[in-house]
Amino acid sequence: MEVKTSLLDNMIGVGDMVLLEPLSEDSFIANLKNRFEHNEIYTYIGSVVISMNPYRSLPIFTPEKVEEYRNRNFYELSPHIYALADEAYRSLRDQDKDQCILITGESGAGKTEASKLVMSYVAAVCGKGQEVNKVKEQLLQSNPVLEAFGNAKTVRNDNSSRFGKYMDIEFDFKGDPLGGVISNYLLEKSRVVKQPRGERNFHVFYQLLSGASDDTLKKLKLDRDFSKYNYLSLDSAAVNGLDDAANFRTVRNAMQIVGFMEDEVQSVLELVAAVLKLGNIEFKPDSRSNGGDESRIKDKNDLKEMCELLGIEQSVLERAFSYRTVEAKLEKVSTTLNVAQAYYARDALAKNLYSRLFSWLVTRINESIKAQAKTRHKVMGVLDIYGFEIFEDNSFEQFIINYCNEKLQQIFIELTLREEQEEYIREGIEWTNIEYFNNAIICDLIENHQNGILAMLDEECLRPGTVTDETFLDKLNTICAEHQHFESRLSKNSKFLTDHSLPHSCFRIQHYAGKVLYRVEGFVDKNNDLLYRDLSQAMYKATQSLIKQLFPEGNPAKVNLKRPPTAGSQFKASVGTLMRNLQTKNPNYIRCIKPNDKKASHIFTESLVCHQVRYLGLMENVRVRRAGYAFRQAYEPCLERYKMLCKRTWPHWRGPAREGVEVLMADLQVPTDEFAYGRSKIFIRNPRTLFFLEERRRQCLQDLATLIQKIYRGWKCRTQFLLLKKSQIVVSAWYRRYAQQKKYQRIKSATTLVQSYTRGWQARKLLRQLKYQKRCEEAATTISAFWHGTQARRELRRLKEEARRKHAVAVIWAYWQGLKVRREYRKFFRANAGKKIYDFTIQRIMQKYFLGLKSNMPPMSPIDKNWPTRPYRFLDGTHKELRRIFHLWRCKKYRSQFTEEKKAVYEEKLEASELFKDKKALYPSSVNQPFKGDYLEISKNPKYQKLNSAVEEKVLLADVVNKINRANGKGTARIFLLTKKNVVLADSKTGQVKASVPLPDLASVSVSTQSDGFFALKLKEGSASAIKGDFLLSSEHLIEIITKLHRTGAKAADKEQINVDISDEFLVQFKQDKVCVKFIQGSPKNGNGASCKRKNNRLLEVSVPMTA
Repeated sequence: MEVKTSLLDNMIGVGDMVLLEPLSEDSFIANLKNRFEHNEIYTYIGSVVISMNPYRSLPIFTPEKVEEYRNRNFYELSPHIYALADEAYRSLRDQDKDQCILITGESGAGKTEASKLVMSYVAAVCGKGQEVNKVKEQLLQSNPVLEAFGNAKTVRNDNSSRFGKYMDIEFDFKGDPLGGVISNYLLEKSRVVKQPRGERNFHVFYQLLSGASDDTLKKLKLDRDFSKYNYLSLDSAAVNGLDDAANFRTVRNAMQIVGFMEDEVQSVLELVAAVLKLGNIEFKPDSRSNGGDESRIKDKNDLKEMCELLGIEQSVLERAFSYRTVEAKLEKVSTTLNVAQAYYARDALAKNLYSRLFSWLVTRINESIKAQAKTRHKVMGVLDIYGFEIFEDNSFEQFIINYCNEKLQQIFIELTLREEQEEYIREGIEWTNIEYFNNAIICDLIENHQNGILAMLDEECLRPGTVTDETFLDKLNTICAEHQHFESRLSKNSKFLTDHSLPHSCFRIQHYAGKVLYRVEGFVDKNNDLLYRDLSQAMYKATQSLIKQLFPEGNPAKVNLKRPPTAGSQFKASVGTLMRNLQTKNPNYIRCIKPNDKKASHIFTESLVCHQVRYLGLMENVRVRRAGYAFRQAYEPCLERYKMLCKRTWPHWRGPAREGVEVLMADLQVPTDEFAYGRSKIFIRNPRTLFFLEERRRQCLQDLATLIQKIYRGWKCRTQFLLLKKSQIVVSAWYRRYAQQKKYQRIKSATTLVQSYTRGWQARKLLRQLKYQKRCEEAATTISAFWHGTQARRELRRLKEEARRKHAVAVIWAYWQGLKVRREYRKFFRANAGKKIYDFTIQRIMQKYFLGLKSNMPPMSPIDKNWPTRPYRFLDGTHKELRRIFHLWRCKKYRSQFTEEKKAVYEEKLEASELFKDKKALYPSSVNQPFKGDYLEISKNPKYQKLNSAVEEKVLLADVVNKINRANGKGTARIFLLTKKNVVLADSKTGQVKASVPLPDLASVSVSTQSDGFFALKLKEGSASAIKGDFLLSSEHLIEIITKLHRTGAKAADKEQINVDISDEFLVQFKQDKVCVKFIQGSPKNGNGASCKRKNNRLLEVSVPMTA
C-alpha cells in the first residue's frame, strides 16, 4: 500500500504560514530563515506559494519530483511550486476552470525561473504526441528569444527581465496544449541608450558580437570589440556564468524552432546592428548665417553603414537628424535642430527601433504559437511582471511599475477574499466580513480620469505653452494636496513644509508597500515619448520590409496629425485589460523573494527579506486567510490522519468519514467554537487546535510504535524458538539414521571379511596342489634342456677358438704389409709435403667457393646487378669472369624466350636508340610507347578498302601525317603507308594514292634536334620520283616512322641504309627550288604543338615550344 505523506510530516519550521503561532513579522521572518537554511525554499500561505531564490541548483526539480507531485492533493506533500502548478492544471483539465498564475517579486527574486518551472511542469504532465510535443517545444523555446531581447544584467540580477510578460496557454478538452498568446508590458527601452553603472544593455547585443560568425559580422558591418559601440557599457560587458556565444546559438536555434524564417532572422539581426551603429553617430554644432544654431554629423561612416543595413538613403536620414517639420492643418514649418535636440532625436529613434522590434517579435511568436482550432479553449495564464520598486532615485518607470503592483495587490486581495467567501458558502459555513486595508484609494489617486496623477500628466503634456516637470508638480500640489496618501513639500498641506527628507522637486506616495519618493525630472518627456515625424517618414522610406512594418505612421499617404497616445495612457489601458483578463480566471499566486543582494547562496539578509515581505503584503495575506478559519481539510484525509486518537475510530472506521471525524472531535473534547463542519471539509479556527491534534498524534504514534515494536519482537522470538525446535527434531532424525547406517555397515563389513578369509584358505590349498603337479611335470623338461645346453656350449667354444686363431694370422699379415709400405713411402713424402698440403688447401677453398656461389646465385633477370662478394682476393679475376659468363648465359636464356615478333620489336627499339638517343629531344617520350605500326587498321577498316587493294605488298606502317605546303607552311592530312618496297602517300578522305616512292629512290631523311614531329624525305637526284621534289611531313609517331623506314630501306636497297641527318637547319628540294627549313624555340600560336610559317621564298621557319 502506498504511504502518503502530509504537509505536517517532518516539517521544518511551519510549512504553511497560516499555521504560524504566534503570528508576527519577526516570527514570519524567522520561519522563512529556518526553512531557507535547510534548503526548504518554498512555503505556503494557504494556496499562495512563497519562493526564496537559492542562487544555486537544488535537486528538487528532477523528473522524479515531477512524478511525485503529479495528481496529488495540494497539502499532501511538502510545499513546492510543482504542487501549485499541478493544482492549477488539474482544475483547468477536470473542472473546466480557466487559471492564471501570478508571479511577482522584485528583480533578482527568481520570477523568470519560476515561470519556466511552471511551464516545464505543465509540459511534462500533459499529453504526448508529435503535434502536442511540437506545440510544447514552441511554447518553451519562446522563452530564450524573449530573454535575449528583453532581459539584461543589472546590479541585482544577471538575467533581469526588463519587461512584463503575460502568456495565455490554451488547452483542448483533454488538457493537451494547443498554442498560446503572449502580451508584453512596458519594455525598459531607455536601457538601449543608457545603462546605470554596473549594468549591461540587453543580452542580444553582447550575444551577437560574441557568438556570430566572422562572415555574419562582416555582413552586418560589426566588430567583436564592445568598446567600439557607445550604447554598450564596458564595466560589466563580461558576466560570470553567462556564455554569450553559446546563448547566441541557443537563441538562433530557438527562433528556428518557433518558426522564424531565415530572412526574418537576418532582418532582426540587421536592426540590432543598426541600433549599435546609431549609437556611434555624433553631432557637432554649426552656426547658420541668420545666427541660429544647428547640428552636423561628425563622422558619416557609421551613418552610411547603418543606411546600407536598413536600405535608407543617407541624405534622407541625415536631414531628419538636422531638421524637424511641424505640420498644422494647412501649413508646414521646418526648424533646425541644435546638438542637444539631435542627440535626443538619435536616442529617441534608437529606443523606438528597439521597442518596436521587440513588439514585432512578440507578435511574430504569437503567430507561430497561436492555437489553430476555432473551438473554445481552456486557458492558463502565466504573469511574470516586475515587483514593487523602491530605489534611491525613482522616476517615471518606477511610478507606473508601482501603479501596476498596486492594481495587482488590489485584485489579489479581492480575489483572495472572494475565493474564501465562495469556499465558505460552498461548505455551508457562515461568512463574516474581514477587516483589511483596501488600496483602492491609492489606485484612484493614480488612475482617476479627472484628478488622477496620470490624467494630470497627460493633460500637462497636451497643454499648449511652456510645459515642464515643474509645472506638472505645481498642478499635483494644487489638486492632490489634501489626499492622505500624497505628500509634497510645496503642497498646501503645511505639515510637509519642514520635512527635509522631501526635496522640492519630488513628491511622495504612500503605497500599500510603503512610502516611495518620486523625482519629477523627466516625467513629461518620458510620458510624451515623442519621435519626430521626419524620422518616422525616413524609416518608412527604407527598402527593408520589416522597417516599413515598424513605422506605419511614416507613410505619407496616411499622415495623421492627431497626437499619439502618451506612454502613461497606453500603460494604463494595458493594465486595465490585464486586470479584466485576470478577473475572469481562477488566480494562483507565487510570491518571489530574494534572500540577499550579493546573488550568493546560503546568505539570508533579514532586513532585505523583511522589506520585501512588507511591500508584497504577505503579512496582510496571512491575516486575511486567518480572519476566519486558519485550516481546513477534507474529512477522509483528516480521519485517516487522526483516527488513532480515538478507540472507536481505530484501526478502522466503517461509517461515513464525517461521522468518524465528529466522533473523533467529541472524544478529544475539542471546544466546539474552535472548529466547524462543512459539507466536505472540517474547518479549524486556531492553529493551536491543529498543533494540539498534531502533538496528540505524535504521542500516539510513539505509543503505537512501541506497541508495534513489542509485538514484532515477540513474534520474532516466537518464530525463532519454533524454528530452533523444528531444527532440533530434524537434526535428531538425521543423526539416528546416520548411526543405524554406520552400525549396519560395520556388521556387513565383518561378515564380508570372514567370508573372504575362508575363500582365501580354500584357494591357497587348491593352489598348492596344482603347483606340486606342475613342478613334477616341468622337472624332466628342465633336466633335458640343461643337458642339450651343455652340449651346445662345448661346440660353440671350439668354433670360437678356431676362428680366433685364423683372425690373429690375418692381423699379423696386415700389420706386416703396412710396415713395409710405410718404410717405402717415407722417403717420398718428406720431399713434396708443402706443395701437396697447399694444393689440398686450394682445392678445399675452391670447392667451398663454388658451393657458396651455388647457394647464393642472383635472379635470372638480365637487369639485376646483384652478385655475391668474393671471399678471397686471389679469386678476383675468377670472380669477375664467372660474373660475366653468368650474365651472358642468363641473357641468352632470356633471349631464348622471345618470339620472332617480340625480337623484331626490341630490334626496332634498339635501332631507334642508336639513331636518336641524346640527339633528338623527342626520343625520351617515345621510349615507353610501343611501336604499333598499323595505327589505322587499314586491312580491317572498310573505309580504306580501296587503298588496301591498291597496295600489293604487306603494310608495315600506316598513320596519318601532315604534308607541309611550301607556299604557306600549313599542313594537309595524308595517309602515310610503308611497305617493304615503297612509301605511299594517299588522300585521308578519299584514300586516293597521291604519291608512291620506291625505297631505293630515298637518299636520306632529315629531322631536327627539337621535340617536334617534322621530317623531310629527300629523294635521289635523277630518280623518277624526284621530279616533284622532296617531301616535308609532320607526324606524332616520328621516331617509329624513321626507325622502320631506316630498317626497311636497308633491306630494299641491298643493305645500303638510308642516312638520317639530325640538324636544326636543312635544305628541302621543292620541284626546282631549294628551301631552307629552320627550327627555333618559341611560343607557338596554335596550342602546344610546333607551327610552320613561311618567312620568304627560301625559308620556312618552324617554331617549337620550349621544353621544361
